Amino acid sequence: MSELKPNPGKNLQIEVEGEKYLRLPIKTHVIKKEDNLEKIMTRYLKPRLKKGDLVFISERAVAITQGRAFPVKDIKTSFLARFLSKYVYRSPYGIGIGSPWTMELAIREVGRIRIFLGVLASVITKPLGIRGVFYRVCGPKVAAIDGPCDYTLPPYNRYAKFGPLKPNKVAKELKNLLGSEVVIIDANDLGVAVLGRSDKKISPDFARRVFRDNPLGQGSESTPLCLIRKIK
Repeated sequence: MSELKPNPGKNLQIEVEGEKYLRLPIKTHVIKKEDNLEKIMTRYLKPRLKKGDLVFISERAVAITQGRAFPVKDIKTSFLARFLSKYVYRSPYGIGIGSPWTMELAIREVGRIRIFLGVLASVITKPLGIRGVFYRVCGPKVAAIDGPCDYTLPPYNRYAKFGPLKPNKVAKELKNLLGSEVVIIDANDLGVAVLGRSDKKISPDFARRVFRDNPLGQGSESTPLCLIRKIK
């Protein structure tokens, strides 16, 4: 394990509730839709696993292998998507649905009515200084949509993607393969969302806290996998 190093600006070790943990990022090849997720896990993770390890996987890696990421040039955007995307807050940590391509995916994912309700709720609450209402109304499927960013690993700096399909089911299947608990995570330098767990007993709060500074990195690190290991 000596070859495993922290990503730039990150730490291998973190403390949660008085316990110390190692977060060991695992570098892989550039994952594509033709890749098989189970083969990736077997190749990069299985030789490194120890009893009691937790496996964290970037939701982007899962979505890509499910064929849920698309070059923006192939996404035909509607007038509604182009119009609504102009009024979305753009975070420096991810474009979200602040582009015509990701807004189009959001409309396809949950339908126009729910998007309209989200926009209406956002318009009402924005003057009150409340942010994030749109995503609370539209749900986690829309919150997991992301699009092209300059800092994203190519070729995905010119892609838009849905969130992973049935992430809890995927996490359970990978647990059966690896023999370790699995968490599918959507993390950036702004926050962490837990999308899938192999066991409901895994605390989402713990997962967010142990991953709070996003040890996978936010750019071209190519480390979509991470082992969480308690220091005894």
